[in-house]
Amino acid sequence: MHQIEWKISDQLVPYEMALQAMEARVADIRDKGAPELIWLLEHPPLYTAGTSSDPADLRDPERFPVYTAGRGGQYTYHGPGQRVAYVMLDLKKRGADVRAFVQDLEDWVIETLAQYQIRGEKREGRVGVWVDRGYREDKIAAIGVRVRRWVSFHGISINVDPDLSHYGGIVPCGISEHGVTSLVDLGIPVSLPEFDSELKAAFERVFLTRGIPGVLLP
Repeated sequence: MHQIEWKISDQLVPYEMALQAMEARVADIRDKGAPELIWLLEHPPLYTAGTSSDPADLRDPERFPVYTAGRGGQYTYHGPGQRVAYVMLDLKKRGADVRAFVQDLEDWVIETLAQYQIRGEKREGRVGVWVDRGYREDKIAAIGVRVRRWVSFHGISINVDPDLSHYGGIVPCGISEHGVTSLVDLGIPVSLPEFDSELKAAFERVFLTRGIPGVLLP
């Protein structure tokens, strides 16, 4: 049985610090047998550019710092009130299938949102999780991963209660015809500690009930 460690940072984590920590942990998982890690955190307000980002989608480059992320995807926003989950897992233990792994991440978000009676949905050709509001579709969670020697890093970001106006500085994920939303925007007030509990329970239901042995460490 392999172990999955969970880490929760209570303070805002600078983006460059998070990148360095992920790089080190990924190497330790592959080379030293370190436990896999899921790291829950918030960043200060910033934009990140994925490997497919279009410079034209950065509408207001002076609003916040912009970082090259090295993950898949396009531009996205991170900031307080958004739960970021960096997922450092050994994909060789999970079928070595990156596409299936991304789908599992989407299912993880959908399962978590379901606990708040929010129906998160997938869309063909649009990675992430969406909410159909009747008059439009809004994105509530973004997914961008990188894999090195079959160990994943980066991960997911779920809008719990961020300032949604900050998305105005970019074209989120390169999609201008849809909006963004959050749990609070949908009328579901929830604290991050409460949300983290649901996130952890949903992870076990999605990942650890599919024949994949594992132990969740506190």
